[in-house]
Amino acid sequence: MMTSVDTELIRVLGDPLRLQIVTLLARETLCTTHLVEETGAKQTNLSNHLRVLREAGVVESEPCGRFTYYKLRPDVIDQLAGQFADLARTARDTAEANVKRACP
Repeated sequence: MMTSVDTELIRVLGDPLRLQIVTLLARETLCTTHLVEETGAKQTNLSNHLRVLREAGVVESEPCGRFTYYKLRPDVIDQLAGQFADLARTARDTAEANVKRACP
């Protein structure tokens, strides 16, 4: 029974702009120009956030001429969702069993 969640992935997705990028990429594959337009972020700031997302394995990039397109890796989001589901299941089981550590 898994009771921990990938803290590095949570940190990566905890940034509001990165979460916005992930939300946009869940709907469609977008190039950097589209993401700048959608988020209002500066291109250099956006590129830094995309690098973090890419290094964490959340998104992948695909060069297309002079543009770079980004798409979300749904398997990574599924894995994180599964970890949260396991955590919720453990919490439910613990509450039902009234598991409580005695104080010294």
